[in-house]
Amino acid sequence: MKYWDAFINSFLGTVNYTWRSIIFEVSWQTNYFWGLIFLSLFVWALEILFPWRKSQAIFRRDFWLDGFYMFFNFFIFAIFIAGFYKLLGALFLDIGISKSSLTILDMSSLPPWAQLIIFFVVLDFVQWFTHVLLHKYEFLWKFHKIHHSVKEMGFAAHLRYHWMENIFYKPLKTLGVMVLGGFEPEQAFIVHFFAIAIGHLNHSNIKITWGPLKYVLNNPVMHLYHHAYVLPKGKYGVNFGISLSLWDYIFKTNHIPEESGTIPLGFPGDEMVPASFLKQMRFGFNAQKSKTQSP
Repeated sequence: MKYWDAFINSFLGTVNYTWRSIIFEVSWQTNYFWGLIFLSLFVWALEILFPWRKSQAIFRRDFWLDGFYMFFNFFIFAIFIAGFYKLLGALFLDIGISKSSLTILDMSSLPPWAQLIIFFVVLDFVQWFTHVLLHKYEFLWKFHKIHHSVKEMGFAAHLRYHWMENIFYKPLKTLGVMVLGGFEPEQAFIVHFFAIAIGHLNHSNIKITWGPLKYVLNNPVMHLYHHAYVLPKGKYGVNFGISLSLWDYIFKTNHIPEESGTIPLGFPGDEMVPASFLKQMRFGFNAQKSKTQSP
């Protein structure tokens, strides 16, 4: 009964929070729903005013599909999965695994701004590492193919991904949070929103390189080559950075041969990815062996 209560309470709590966000009962500082909408409209406006690929339509290929993915992955699926992770947390507590037992770095004595920076860097590295795994292993890559089936890049492609990716990312992100003692994730709205903004820009039809900061921050030029149809020989992927590019430069997975922005996107065999949302959600579970990304 305890586990069932944990599941239901978390599920209903997430539903309630989402609804309160929609009707403006959640303060603007932590309102992910309207924050995502306003940020998306802002980046879309930049795409319209300053397009990198000027021949690309404002309503590019799969624009509405990707728009639906944003709300599905960020809100609808998040509601359904919240209860399962709360249940998992209760199970961990019962076997003696708690946040404090996994703490490696106690940040309680650090100022809030330092806590946020450390949290951001640790979380970004965990996501970079998870992203590498999504490309390296066939079992994971077959789900990640949905994200790489994008043929024209735009801001909404950022949150176009298979629901199974939530299953892969969330536990590792949670582990990343648990090793940081004295820090509450509720403090991290600004970090999450900054990451969403960078992700939107990285997938946008805008040419940004950040100048010397390109060795630290990911950017649309760098990330476009992550989605390139043709990869360097022997590589299963390049430019895995989420918000930060520095991991790719440190681990030698960076690759930017030119900056025209006109390269074909996708992967060999992407014609097998279905066009409809519902069929894409079932993609990856069939028995047919999918083609790898490696050349």
